[in-house]
Amino acid sequence: MKKEEIPQDNGALGKIAKEVTYVVDDKGNYSTGQSTGWEVKTEALNIAWHDVEEKVEAAKQKVLNGEASPILYFMEKRIMDLNILASYTGYWKWTIKKHLKPSGFQKLSEDKLKKYAALFEVSVEELKNPFNK
Repeated sequence: MKKEEIPQDNGALGKIAKEVTYVVDDKGNYSTGQSTGWEVKTEALNIAWHDVEEKVEAAKQKVLNGEASPILYFMEKRIMDLNILASYTGYWKWTIKKHLKPSGFQKLSEDKLKKYAALFEVSVEELKNPFNK
């Protein structure tokens, strides 16, 4: 793509930051240019965020219905999975699966609750009661 062909559509971060794009100059050499966004990329990101929001809402409903612990909600909200949680907490994945169940969550020690709360950047009280405001 040539420098004058760089898309300048208003993207999600267009007013905050510009994206570096590789372009070909008049001599055929690669150089860089800046873009404020690209409509196609913005639409793809919007679809991805919609999927994340749906997962967060589904996790919220599971917690409210007593089918899962608040850890599931915060895990989805922070866009984490079992592997990430295991690496950050040092717990085995099977242990975290137990913590994802309401009965397992109720048995967590204060130290484990603090570890999860710190990871999710919430207080222990918010971890225990995520929807009380």
